[in-house]
Amino acid sequence: MTSIPYTADLKGLDDLSARELYDLLRMRVDVFVVEQNCPYPELDGKDIDALHLRLLDGGELLASARLLKPSTAEDPSKIGRVVVSPAHRGKRLGETLMSEAIIFCERLYPANPIALSAQAHLRRFYESFGFVGTSLEYLEDGIPHIDMVRQPATQSA
Repeated sequence: MTSIPYTADLKGLDDLSARELYDLLRMRVDVFVVEQNCPYPELDGKDIDALHLRLLDGGELLASARLLKPSTAEDPSKIGRVVVSPAHRGKRLGETLMSEAIIFCERLYPANPIALSAQAHLRRFYESFGFVGTSLEYLEDGIPHIDMVRQPATQSA
C-alpha cells in the first residue's frame, strides 16, 4: 500500500502521553475544524473510552483513527475521526490506515460488524474496503455524510 515506513499502535486515552494526545488532537482540529471550515465539538467525550490508532514514522504522527467498541454484543464497532496529516497526503496512507483499523476491529470484535459515518464524497473509498451504505445522505455539521457498515469477516455479505 504505502512505501512510507510506519508503525501502527493502538492506545487508550490514558496510555497516550500528553504530547501524543496533543499531536493527535491538533491534527484532528487542523483538518476537521480549520481546513474543512467546520466548527463543531471535536472534544465530544468519546475519546475517553476509545482506542486511538496511530500511524507513526518514528515520533511523527502520519495518520490516526478512533475505534469505538460495540455498545452491545450485537452492535457494530465503529471507526471514526479517520485523518491523514496534510503533510503526508498523496502517499496512500488513508488506505493503510483503514486496513489497520479493520484489522484491529476484527481482532478485538470478530463477531461484530464495523460501522462508520463517511463523508459522502469518500463513499467509493470506503466501499473498496467492503463497507456498504445503510442510509441516505444527510448533513452532519454542514457536510454530506452517509452511514456505512462492513459485515464481520466470518459472515458472508
